[in-house]
Amino acid sequence: MEKLFKLKEHGTTVRTEIIAGLTTFFAMSYILFVNPSILGAAGMPTQAVFLATIIATVISTVIMGLFANVPYALAPGMGLNAFFTYTVVFGLGFTWQEALAMVFICGLFNIFITVTKVRKSIIKAIPVSLQHAIGGGIGVFVAYLGLKNADIIEFSLSAQNIVTINGAAPDAANLSDGINAISANGGVVPAISTFTNPAVILAIIGLFLTAILVIKNIRGAILIGILVTTVIGIPMGVVDVSNINFANNIGSAFAELGTTFLAAFAGMGSLFSDSSRLPLVLMTIFAFSLSDTFDTLGTFIGTGRRTGIFSAEDEEALENSSGFSSKMDRALFADAIGTSIGALFGTSNTTTYVESAAGIAEGGRTGLTAVSTAITFLLSIFLLPVIGIVPAAATAPALIIVGVMMVSSFLDVDWSRFEDALPAFFAAFFMALCYSISYGIAVAFIFYCLVKVVKGHSKEIHPILWGATALFILNFVILAML
Repeated sequence: MEKLFKLKEHGTTVRTEIIAGLTTFFAMSYILFVNPSILGAAGMPTQAVFLATIIATVISTVIMGLFANVPYALAPGMGLNAFFTYTVVFGLGFTWQEALAMVFICGLFNIFITVTKVRKSIIKAIPVSLQHAIGGGIGVFVAYLGLKNADIIEFSLSAQNIVTINGAAPDAANLSDGINAISANGGVVPAISTFTNPAVILAIIGLFLTAILVIKNIRGAILIGILVTTVIGIPMGVVDVSNINFANNIGSAFAELGTTFLAAFAGMGSLFSDSSRLPLVLMTIFAFSLSDTFDTLGTFIGTGRRTGIFSAEDEEALENSSGFSSKMDRALFADAIGTSIGALFGTSNTTTYVESAAGIAEGGRTGLTAVSTAITFLLSIFLLPVIGIVPAAATAPALIIVGVMMVSSFLDVDWSRFEDALPAFFAAFFMALCYSISYGIAVAFIFYCLVKVVKGHSKEIHPILWGATALFILNFVILAML
């Protein structure tokens, strides 16, 4: 273990790393159930997607842990799976096989820009002030994710605020299979819950419990909070132990996996059979890739700088070295191949998960954390009935607490300087309100360039930052056209 992961060098232990890996697993385990639900709406067999989610997560996370020796876990990304179903399949009319083909191509493109150091150049081009803003913004996003998962925040809207139902105008929506998705305009009103739901009450209990454990500096505080909250949920009726059924038919799930495995290649043929669709196909692949790339960069920058996972030596090696000599080099490559692996088995873009911050907060510093997370995901195939009783009310408090910890990155932003405060503000709140790390980065880049131009300091903007900003603007135009 010591030789492989260099635990002493990173100031950690096997026990700490395993606890961190378990914590990361519980913080992101919701994807096991959310991803099949979202992709299943596109017509994909849900049991197959469940297995594909696990397989993609395990393979890519093990590569991250062993090759890069960093504590990050990967899984099909939230937001990207919704884009897959509700925009690409429902909105644009592609089949799910064709959508998988585009995800696979997106993965190959990400590998290309990683090997050719385009990704590294992007990181070098981001000013330090923006990097700290991105880190703090991810903290806001993670905390918001926890509040949302716990249903502590609820939303209301009236009929006139509904824009689309199942990807179509309300009066033209196909409701034969029920309502799968509703989008609305700014008339949606957020509010705090009335706390009449037992799950919400359980989440509040878990939040106070986890906060107390963290304040007392209890080792494994976040994981203990998740487990104890789950136990408390049993007498409250939130956790139903009767749902534990070890006779779950895993065999049928593997049979379904044959439907999605290599389906991307089947979709490849029809994807390019109609030349008139080629511009639309390319724009869609571009949209997939841009969101995937900047979600990952945001996660690495936001969590790695403050915790020392990516040291000053690593950042220097990233700038001056060739090949994969730095941890950041290897981490970016491990992330890049995850998307193509996931597409081969039957899931949307696999990306580095911001929930890895939960394990990092527990002291995870090496690839042993990632490998521990991967092993737990693999075991979840057989322990699905048990894993399934851990409610969102138990994992949401962990995300809230981690988000609070990460917001400290804002301390390194000079809020007295409006030109620094403006992009930092949008980085934080667009990530949360748009439910996307990449959109927060996009708006931060746009306002950063605006500030520099207005101040007459446009020469300080790195050419790559100019290019990335232009691509983000183009992406927004493309999304408007889609």
